[in-house]
Amino acid sequence: MTSTTQAPTPSLKDKVQSVLNLIRPAVQADGGDIELVDVSDAGVVQIRFHGACNGCPSSTMTLQMGIDRNLRERVPEVTRVLPVQ
Repeated sequence: MTSTTQAPTPSLKDKVQSVLNLIRPAVQADGGDIELVDVSDAGVVQIRFHGACNGCPSSTMTLQMGIDRNLRERVPEVTRVLPVQ
């Protein structure tokens, strides 16, 4: 008799981090970076911009059109993405 062990299901935070890792090269190409700060049980993701992205007027557009959209498409549990300082 063989036992089948399933790999543990990735946590919500792990899923979010993997999507951010896909987005990161594009952000880094513009001289910035993004850091995952927290993911709440309610699906609220907090990120922090670094480098050129920190304080950049385009970071709001990057957040809404790139990061938020990608996270919601790939991780349906995500309800909101917020930048934090």
